[in-house]
Amino acid sequence: MTSADAPYHAHIYYDPAERSAAVALRDAFCKDAAILFVGSLTDRAAGPHPIAQYEVHFLASHRPAVIATIEPTGLRALVHPLTDDDLADHTTLGHWIGEPVALDVTVLDPPGINQGIPRFGVSDF
Repeated sequence: MTSADAPYHAHIYYDPAERSAAVALRDAFCKDAAILFVGSLTDRAAGPHPIAQYEVHFLASHRPAVIATIEPTGLRALVHPLTDDDLADHTTLGHWIGEPVALDVTVLDPPGINQGIPRFGVSDF
């Protein structure tokens, strides 16, 4: 059972044709008081993400609302907890909305060292 205050991320993916939808969704998240951080649009590959994306940080208690906000947009997204196992977070513990994106898991932190935890709610790629 996940604690209601456990940290979560959503990665919102987009291609050039979807950028305006990604911006509109980002704007909606920026107005949501339960969202802790909304990252900048990254119009290139970054980290394990091979296509454009941005991050949204929130607590587990807000996960259903985040998923419900993303689903109608038609954008692809990965919603995952932020644990000490970065690989599991982005694979077995992740929830895909839409068609999954093939991540470069070779760049993820080793188990027990998840650098996303220190930057949760603070910074982006």
